[in-house]
Amino acid sequence: MTITSIVGNSAYTPIDLTTETTRTPSQSMDSEVFMSLLVTQLQNQDPSSPMDTNEMLAQTTQLAMMEKITEMTATNQENFSLQMRIAAAALIGQQVAYTASDGTEMTGTATAVSYAGPVPQVTVGDKSVALDTISGVTSAPATDAA
Repeated sequence: MTITSIVGNSAYTPIDLTTETTRTPSQSMDSEVFMSLLVTQLQNQDPSSPMDTNEMLAQTTQLAMMEKITEMTATNQENFSLQMRIAAAALIGQQVAYTASDGTEMTGTATAVSYAGPVPQVTVGDKSVALDTISGVTSAPATDAA
């Protein structure tokens, strides 16, 4: 439904009320959402019985705890990523077994590692193998230097 001005003034522009704006809801609660809820609660409280200070302190403490847990989660993800990199680098020169994309078990010597993607890629022969598909590691056979 379009509403146009009834006054002959060209300064008015028609408004289209049929267009709906879509909003993607956030799936996580961050500190902004928490603070917004707290401020809204304070704005709409009954002046004759204001919020208990202990309750406000508890909510502020919950906000601080939530922020620290979020920081710890990010740190844990970084640590896991670093552990995968270290594990992949330790495979260089080792004999590894992995499952190929067609389901067959393959073996070969790891010769290089790439950290370009989220999961390190280990080069085995002429194949690039994701670290999480490697199923076994053995020491590479010693070569005689005679």
